[in-house]
Amino acid sequence: MDTASVTYIGELRSEAVHVRSGTMIATDAPVDNHGKGEAFSPTDLLCVSLCTCILTTMALSAKAKGIPFTSATARVVKHMAAEPRRVARIEVHIELDGSRLESKDRAILERIAHTCPVARSLHPDVLQETSFSYT
Repeated sequence: MDTASVTYIGELRSEAVHVRSGTMIATDAPVDNHGKGEAFSPTDLLCVSLCTCILTTMALSAKAKGIPFTSATARVVKHMAAEPRRVARIEVHIELDGSRLESKDRAILERIAHTCPVARSLHPDVLQETSFSYT
């Protein structure tokens, strides 16, 4: 079964529809690459994919291991390289509710974050920097 159906709609924009759910994501080229920057760019989605994969994988692991995982937020920062134009570095800053997390639980979650499927799928030249803070 297909994962998504993608249509180029003109003016450097595309729409992707998730086949199973019907959810739509619009993309636009970034302003620094002739777009309007009115939606996520494809490289933005790459970075967001890493972040959401990290959070999802941490939550799955926490559930399986009985680790409290009640609240998490994250910021993503994308750094582009010029020649060739590509994502050079992705910063993921994760904030977790650490009130019920023991140090061994934190270590498990942080290790899991670095081994999510997206992290393992990115080319080794893409620097992945993940930081954690606990509230």
